[in-house]
Amino acid sequence: MGVVNVTPDSFSDGGLFADRAAAVAHAHRLIAEGAAIIDVGGESTRPDAQPVSPAVELERVMPVLEDLRSAGVPISVDTSKPEVMRTALAHGADMINDVYAFRAPAALDVIASSDAAICIMHMQGEPRTMQRAPHYENVVAEVGAFLSERAAAAERAGVTQDRIVIDPGFGFGKTLEHNLTLLRELQHIAGLGWPVLAGLSRKSMLGRITGRDAGERVHASVAAALLAVLHGARIVRAHDVQATRDALAVLQAVEASAESSLGNGRSNG
Repeated sequence: MGVVNVTPDSFSDGGLFADRAAAVAHAHRLIAEGAAIIDVGGESTRPDAQPVSPAVELERVMPVLEDLRSAGVPISVDTSKPEVMRTALAHGADMINDVYAFRAPAALDVIASSDAAICIMHMQGEPRTMQRAPHYENVVAEVGAFLSERAAAAERAGVTQDRIVIDPGFGFGKTLEHNLTLLRELQHIAGLGWPVLAGLSRKSMLGRITGRDAGERVHASVAAALLAVLHGARIVRAHDVQATRDALAVLQAVEASAESSLGNGRSNG
């Protein structure tokens, strides 16, 4: 999943693609690099981010969505507002990615009336306050329980299981140790019954580990994406698509070679 932030204040690339033409060109560049999904967001969810109105979010997102409808890959819209969801779905969005896990009134009703995919993410608190004092007794169990409950709520609302993806929300109301524990034990989240999306790209947890600024975290982001896939993630959300795809191609080649060797061993036996 390639990231296109149509915002002035996102933590990594805020302002770089706020212009419609720049955002669309960037999306096409990510697709050429191998992105299988494009995620377009019009409101920053970085720590301490201030919310924007639905009108502002739509003004940012809709022109880009309209230009990408014929891009040849599914387009996801990163939003928590039912008004934005409804308009985006009416104009061809294939997926809604919601950091609030569709808890806004009417959000599940909007989604259930469509055939779009959804990504349900865990976040403790809200962007303005989420990193001030995150606390868990057992972060894996609590995140897993929340995601299971929200996915079940979506299914009760009429969203079929094959449309649901879950995201543990790395960096959203979590300390570095919480994030590392979730990554190390991601297979427990992957075992809940829904495909897992992992969004680790350029995040501050990687800066804490490496000491590098957001734009210098490509190598750390690729390493984190590989670890996420090895522990069960089915989708990785990335700013640096080409580097991530190349690393995943090597991983897939190694795994395919191992399966081939096992198969030959059985036939020779």
